[in-house]
Amino acid sequence: MQGRCIGMDVHRDFCEVAIWDAGEVVRAPRVPSRPGQLQEFALQLRPTDRVAMEATGNALAIARIIGPHVAAVEIVNTRRLKAITASKQKTDRHDAKTLAQLLAAGMFAGSWQPDEATRMLRRRVARRARLVVHRTRSKNEILAVLHRNLKPRPPMSDPFGVAGRAWLARQELPVDEQDTVNAALRQIDFLNDEIATIETELARFATGSAEAKQLMTVPGVGLVTATAFLAQVGEVTRFPNPNQLVSYLGLNPSVRQSGDNDAHTGRISKEGSALVRHVLVEAAQTAIRSPGPLRAFFERVRARRGHAVAIVAVARKLAVLFWRLLVSGQDYAYSMPTPTAKKLRAVELKAGAPSRRGGGSQHALNREARRKLERRSAEHAEAAYRRNVADWHRQQAKGARTAT
Repeated sequence: MQGRCIGMDVHRDFCEVAIWDAGEVVRAPRVPSRPGQLQEFALQLRPTDRVAMEATGNALAIARIIGPHVAAVEIVNTRRLKAITASKQKTDRHDAKTLAQLLAAGMFAGSWQPDEATRMLRRRVARRARLVVHRTRSKNEILAVLHRNLKPRPPMSDPFGVAGRAWLARQELPVDEQDTVNAALRQIDFLNDEIATIETELARFATGSAEAKQLMTVPGVGLVTATAFLAQVGEVTRFPNPNQLVSYLGLNPSVRQSGDNDAHTGRISKEGSALVRHVLVEAAQTAIRSPGPLRAFFERVRARRGHAVAIVAVARKLAVLFWRLLVSGQDYAYSMPTPTAKKLRAVELKAGAPSRRGGGSQHALNREARRKLERRSAEHAEAAYRRNVADWHRQQAKGARTAT
């Protein structure tokens, strides 16, 4: 016997509730969005009930309270819900009813929900991203002060480091503008400390995560990219193939088709997490600086489509590569061991591991020799990729001539 299907339209202060039971939808009393009242509501539910709610800021907290008392709680992506229903009615009561009906129709069955550890990782990654945005605003505020007072561009790459701050202190500015610069520098210092604290927690997670270490064997992929990806994706095996993961992250091309006309692909769909797309693009920017198949792929796409499209293509390639690495349990085949070991050691130190002193100049010389050898091997892999692509194009052209 099918259990009841309950739709909850979640708000900050209350939840509108509708219950589908044996083909009929009835409205239930409104429930305040407070732990005590939600617990009382949960105790009235049945073990066979299923609940659906939109993905709002407090939906996960509500799901944690209700989840133990029902068969399943489905948290529905807002964009997905809009794509399913095009109703012109937009009231809390109607939204709850729609959720209950769609849940009963099987539209939300089996959606994955992150566990508490993954949710905590998501919150830390998201908070770090917000702090970085605030820090960038403070830095831009200082640069704006320099610009409107006709000061030259800072001569160093980091105008907010030790040398940069000494240079800033030598600039003559009006008293109020100097106050603005000093306040912004204090904000930057505070934000740097907060970001460092979060990165320490991310590093502790990464040092205990085989998956994070696997991802960081890829050139350009560091602590932030690996943890942001794992936080958003969770169990990568829930995606049967890498194309579904690419679509989940919004890196797949959008498709438009009308009537009998041919379908046209456009820009990426941008569904899913914008933060993960951002860190993948940043990782792609770094990855193409190292020799290997990823750089060869970038240069091939750039020759046809331009730099911006090629970078997004590499970001998509990284998502596919991540899926294959995590499913197979293998490290990246074309990684350079010395830079990778240095990267992983930096994460360990950030997590609080004790430093290892010693090695001396001979150790440094040996490490440099290994690095050169590894780089040469990566360059050979890059050249092999180019040859394989060129051979494939020749075979395609030969096949086309034979067909005509």
